[in-house]
Amino acid sequence: MRRLTRRSAIATALALSACGREAASQPAYPPITDTPLKSIASTPVGACVQHAFLQDPAYAELFARHYSQLTPEWEMKMEYILQDDGSFRFDRPDAIADFARRHGIRLYGTTLVWYDQAMPAFLRLDGQGKAFANAYRNYILAVAGRYRGQAVGWDVVNETVADNGVDLRASIWTRNLGVDAHMILAFHHAREADPEATLFINDYHLENNPTKRATFLRTVERLLKAGAPIGGIGTQSHLDLDVTRPGLCRAAIRELAGFGLPIHVSELDISLGDKPDFARLPELLKRQADLTRELAGAYMDLPARQRFAFTVWGLRDSDTWLHGPSGQRPSDQPLPFDAAGRPKPMFQALAETLSA
Repeated sequence: MRRLTRRSAIATALALSACGREAASQPAYPPITDTPLKSIASTPVGACVQHAFLQDPAYAELFARHYSQLTPEWEMKMEYILQDDGSFRFDRPDAIADFARRHGIRLYGTTLVWYDQAMPAFLRLDGQGKAFANAYRNYILAVAGRYRGQAVGWDVVNETVADNGVDLRASIWTRNLGVDAHMILAFHHAREADPEATLFINDYHLENNPTKRATFLRTVERLLKAGAPIGGIGTQSHLDLDVTRPGLCRAAIRELAGFGLPIHVSELDISLGDKPDFARLPELLKRQADLTRELAGAYMDLPARQRFAFTVWGLRDSDTWLHGPSGQRPSDQPLPFDAAGRPKPMFQALAETLSA
């Protein structure tokens, strides 16, 4: 997740701009066979969901047809679950988990600890030592424990490296529990809550920023040496045709796999750029598909035991967070399906590569 404000993004994520609608109504490519992706992929394939989207039968049918894993986009995060008085709200997370269960889809949870979410219930405990630490543990036990036996994995610690690529982020968690200590504790608490789930540390721009990737890898190494039960590494893979050069994805996957841990491509989308020239849409979609092939190919080159799952961050172009106020790219087309639910060249690239 780049800089997100989920509550403010939901309404705008449900609609396309006029430009986006026009592009969606006139595909810039020949028809692509809509073969169920999960039936041909030799690895779990997933996408994120919102509770509101699942109320649309066409959306729910398209999701269940193609994906074998789902990640709640924001409703399993602290911003939704933890109320100001310290109580927990599980109505929407439970409904999403129930949809997964009814359709035989794996549930993946995100995220237990994120620097960007300091809720009032924790702010009231700021500086209170043991009380803060107890609330931290209780929250992780309550959330991860609720889906014990169903969630196959969790983003336990999310986005710990700062955008400068050098520093680790400061937060209410680091201030009260310590920079490394809050992460080590989070992994131990998550393991206590669910001994079977695979526990991930997750970050973004690991492909585009080698300095950030190096800092991230040093952090993982340090946490592992300290005994943190990290079970996997997540790379969000929010890519951008303006930034992501050929070869960057392959190099990143190779380095991230160096610990021998499972790899989760956890939030893939590929933006067409800051101000895409839609007169060149066929070329842009081809470049998008080529970049998808590179990333998916690098993932598939991993040993089978390291291929945890390959997840895209949204179902259709109309559902992307990039259309929201935090993304400000209202006509972007970053996902494998267009606004009408038709497969794009990006989908074809996934089908060809993940079935290898």
